[in-house]
Amino acid sequence: MNTHSLRFRVAAWYAAVLAVTVVLFGFAVYMGLGRYLEQTLRTSLRHKAKDVALNVAKVPAKGEPWFANEMNEDFDNNKMFLRVSRQDGSVLYQSIAPADKGFDPQKVPRISGQVEQDISADRTLPDARRLIVEAMPVTTPDGKRFLVETGALFQPIEHALHGLVVVLAVGLPFILACAIAGGYLLMYRALYPVNEIARQAEQITSRNLSERLPVLKTGDELERLSTALNRMIARLDEAFQHINRFSADVSHELRTPLTILRGELEYVTERQRLAPEVLDTLGSALEEIDRLTKIVENLLAISRVDAGETRMEQQRIDLADLASTTAEQMQLLADEKLVSLRYRLQPGIRVQGDPSRLRQILVNLLDNAIRYTGEEGWVEIAVYTQAGNAILEVSDNGAGISAESLPHLFERFYRADKARSRYSGGAGLGLSIVKSICVAHGGNVSVSSQEGRGSTFRVELPLATGAVTGQTPAPPPKIPSEVHEAGYAQLQRKS
Repeated sequence: MNTHSLRFRVAAWYAAVLAVTVVLFGFAVYMGLGRYLEQTLRTSLRHKAKDVALNVAKVPAKGEPWFANEMNEDFDNNKMFLRVSRQDGSVLYQSIAPADKGFDPQKVPRISGQVEQDISADRTLPDARRLIVEAMPVTTPDGKRFLVETGALFQPIEHALHGLVVVLAVGLPFILACAIAGGYLLMYRALYPVNEIARQAEQITSRNLSERLPVLKTGDELERLSTALNRMIARLDEAFQHINRFSADVSHELRTPLTILRGELEYVTERQRLAPEVLDTLGSALEEIDRLTKIVENLLAISRVDAGETRMEQQRIDLADLASTTAEQMQLLADEKLVSLRYRLQPGIRVQGDPSRLRQILVNLLDNAIRYTGEEGWVEIAVYTQAGNAILEVSDNGAGISAESLPHLFERFYRADKARSRYSGGAGLGLSIVKSICVAHGGNVSVSSQEGRGSTFRVELPLATGAVTGQTPAPPPKIPSEVHEAGYAQLQRKS
């Protein structure tokens, strides 16, 4: 559980507020219930004192024995305390100890002084328990004054309040647990549309900007958010289309003048007798024209692939066979660098795609690996399957790539500095072409590298229906070690 998430924080705040509310409510109930029970008990005692006072008023007429008998009948096994005192302090009647022996009436302190009106005079028993007492003065018809005291222990109220505290103490964790779970579930359901928007937003890339996020017709912030995001995606789509059209148009327009320049320079070189230094200058210009022509062709290829305008053949291709034949044609380049080619190829792995475009992936990756591997190094080509995908890996033990360059390696015109910048050649479009072709085939390309320890480029492509799904590479095929330079040049022109 992510404790920093909005869902958790809202649920925690909700639980905390609820806990404080329950505690305050419990305290209020505790105080209110205690006061209510005490007032109810005092009212009951006052009513009982009035009943006893009516009997006390009859004492002059019926006698004290009659009064004692009446009180014994009323207070037999009664948990209440009763004492009737004469004006001189002597006791006319005192109740016996209750059946549960909760207190001893003989040990209840007496009220000192003259009582002129009804009073509440609580008493503390020798065992520190509290006895609630209501005292009421009574005057008989013959002018005699008596004091009626009724009382009861406060302990039953304390037991009730203690039970309430126990219930709150036991119930509060359960209430908080339910509150946290309910708050978390409530936030999950409230944020579910946001999760859906985020999930679909992650699936939108520069290649499918025509898609839009779902608009929730809620009339609140969520609807405004999804609408605003769709408008932003529409603006991005338009901007990308302008960029792609610009790249394609510029590349297309540059091809003609470059061809004319090349033809004119070649004509001058072949038909005119020029000084050696002039010929060197013209040769250098032709090399730069060739380099610029290759950049233009690569830009045009990327723009067409990104725009989906390139017509690709769809064939079932044995990826291991394609890798071995391509590596065979590039053996000469490896021999020139004294680089050995290694193979881990599992036969029968078939993918659906354009052979020339997939070959172009291999050519670019192998060319980079050989170019950036020192003498007596090695380059390994592996083909196998994993998790339902065909995997093509090109590894080397060359210079490697710095960590800060890895995130930008597939960007257009990006060239890693330090180890790679000392090599001459490409303009930083080869890996961009590889990525565009991989994405066009529903795949992906990634790289892992350490400076000084080499690099591994990994291409993942969907398997064709009925393709081999095993993951154990077959023994490497025997590849001839010699190849004509013309064959390699022809492969470059095809790619």
